[in-house]
Amino acid sequence: MANSNTIKQKELFGHPVGLYVLFFTEMWERFSYYGMRAILVLYLVHVTTGDNPGLGWSNGDALALYGWYTMLVYVASIPGGWIADKLLGQKKSVLYGGIILVAGHSILAVEQMWAFYTGLGLIIAGVGMLKPNISTMVGGLYKQGDIRRDKGFTIFYIGINIGAFLSSLIVGYVGEVHGWHYGFGLAGIGMTLGLIQYVLGQKYLKHVGNFLGKSENKEEKEAMNRPLTKVEKDRVIVLFISFLLVIVFWGAFEQAGGLMNIYAMENTNRMLFGWEVPASWFQSLNAMFIIFLGTSVALYWAKRKLKGKVATSLFKMIIGLIIMGTGFFFMSAASVNLRAQERQLCIGWFWRTYFIRLGNYAFHPWHCHT
Repeated sequence: MANSNTIKQKELFGHPVGLYVLFFTEMWERFSYYGMRAILVLYLVHVTTGDNPGLGWSNGDALALYGWYTMLVYVASIPGGWIADKLLGQKKSVLYGGIILVAGHSILAVEQMWAFYTGLGLIIAGVGMLKPNISTMVGGLYKQGDIRRDKGFTIFYIGINIGAFLSSLIVGYVGEVHGWHYGFGLAGIGMTLGLIQYVLGQKYLKHVGNFLGKSENKEEKEAMNRPLTKVEKDRVIVLFISFLLVIVFWGAFEQAGGLMNIYAMENTNRMLFGWEVPASWFQSLNAMFIIFLGTSVALYWAKRKLKGKVATSLFKMIIGLIIMGTGFFFMSAASVNLRAQERQLCIGWFWRTYFIRLGNYAFHPWHCHT
């Protein structure tokens, strides 16, 4: 059982200093993850000849591997959370996950197929250990009912998107222009920086994410064994519906690193002022819009809450899906029109599509609970 002892902690700008330790840890972890994701499929489909050879896979094979990889990243959070709760605690799980991620990205930088698959496997395991547990640690920094908690998660979420924004630009450029494996290695350097500052910031995380041993509480055991009430059954149904919506949403969202990445490379006119924009750069647009516009969305939900008009999690999820679907509608309409005219899609359409993907902010788990 992992828990936190929420005694008085040192603060900075009205929040526990530990929040900023976790902010930068997750920022660099997302830098490494989204940086690698920005160039993964492009590396797979790029021709095997030239100055920057790829693997020369077909689009179908590349998207299949990307799909399996992405699915396993999400699934790995289940054993990662279990290990934290039953064996290590969140704090150590984040540490070990970071170490595994550094190893995975470093091996991925080696130009060998065994290294490619080994690196992907380690990244899956590392994300599974780190990602679910670092978010739990953020919540543990605040006492139950602390009004700063929602703002703390908003700050944390902005850090995620800063990492995603910078990585798509930096790792994407290095990978596409100077060499795919240099890009993979640069993603590993980012994770290394995050791990170092996480270790150095442990003194601000002493009271959160610790493993307290197995619970022997008799009341907890009895609660687990008793039949569900009608209210609890209704909640399970809502949870199941939410689960289905989550699958649809994130399945569509993750197309950014797969299908839309290939579309940007092959079917988009990327010339801007006489310079060809790297295909991977388009993945930074989603994070950029969230950084600059996400605060407004969060304030909107907060104002509704103050007025007593609290939107349910399910309602926010549905709104997020509608917004996401609108983006793909624009993309489909533009593609059909331009295919008939045998032209490439202009950059402006991609801007519109990623702007619509702001639905991510309405859908994210902790913003569903504001």
